[in-house]
Amino acid sequence: MYEEKRQAEYRDIASLNQSYSRLDEFSTSNPIFICVISYTATSEIPGITMAGANGDLLKFTSAADSEFLYYGYCKCINGVPATPDGKPTPAIVTRSALLLTGIPFLIVDAGSKIKPYIPYISFNVGSGNNIKSHDAIDIGDVKKAYDYGIVLGKQLSKSNDLVVVGESIPGGTTTALGVLIALGIDAKFKMSSSMPENPHVLKNDIVDECMKRVGISYGGLKDDPFKAISLFGDPMIPSVAGIAAGVMISRGRVMLAGGTQMSAVVAILNSLRIPIDNLCIGTTSYVARDRSSNLVDLMNSICADIPIYSSNLHMIESSKPGLQAFAKGYVKEGVGSGGVSITSMLRSKGSIDGTILLKAIEHEYESALEKALIEP
Repeated sequence: MYEEKRQAEYRDIASLNQSYSRLDEFSTSNPIFICVISYTATSEIPGITMAGANGDLLKFTSAADSEFLYYGYCKCINGVPATPDGKPTPAIVTRSALLLTGIPFLIVDAGSKIKPYIPYISFNVGSGNNIKSHDAIDIGDVKKAYDYGIVLGKQLSKSNDLVVVGESIPGGTTTALGVLIALGIDAKFKMSSSMPENPHVLKNDIVDECMKRVGISYGGLKDDPFKAISLFGDPMIPSVAGIAAGVMISRGRVMLAGGTQMSAVVAILNSLRIPIDNLCIGTTSYVARDRSSNLVDLMNSICADIPIYSSNLHMIESSKPGLQAFAKGYVKEGVGSGGVSITSMLRSKGSIDGTILLKAIEHEYESALEKALIEP
């Protein structure tokens, strides 16, 4: 009877590499969501990302996402974050789940290019450079982001039984790929993309060129994770790693809310020998089912014991073409959408599932996106 009830409660949460027994370890009544916003100039390389309506708007992506979470609209740009044909930011999923369950959230600025018009916590680090031609980040900023993350994570663990950490950074899968390769993780052709046609060759070529430029070979920095981030990464990675480390050092629990980028965070924690028993990854079914990437294989290469869960949001059943796009290979994940969806289901003890979330997402789409598309 108990097993049947548990299966019903979690019917739209899939376990990718573990049995449902470990999902109970992340049940929550008092969660908080932390969204780390950041920027890497690597995103400006043509063909890397679909984030932003065009290249000129890329630098506004993270600020716009965070404003949308708070207001349902943006202040740094006109309208809302979406492509011209109505494919919305994944922040629409995150906002809908947060509103539905009343989960509190905070924004952490870790090198965003444009600062949002909201209250936020600043880690006081610069934006990331284009790794094709420059080192990614100053090593001092890497250490500062990680140290500040630990301080914040320790505080969060005092008041919340689950800390869910997501990100908004365009182009982040390419920088994550660079970090993983430098650490000796075979991540080529396994990273996800916001586009249906995953630009693996382009991403691999960028990382290869970068490694030749700095004279580092595969696995050459497996014992120096901060240098790996400094050469190949972005400010989001040490920030999220630090927050997670701070929570877990305090014996709290963490859900990394994201796709393949979060494997780089786990690889950093593993290299630093941070205990990760209280850690899981929460993503969307659109990353989990993506045949052009492989989150499970990536994680097995780093630490096979970390549970990976995905949320089914039933987007293909939506009447909105912009939402159906998630199930057709566009966007897929971001702004913590998968992890926050899972957390909202866990917190509700079965009263919220993917179909209920879809209705909330459609309502948000109608009030924010469709209204903006209709108005001149």
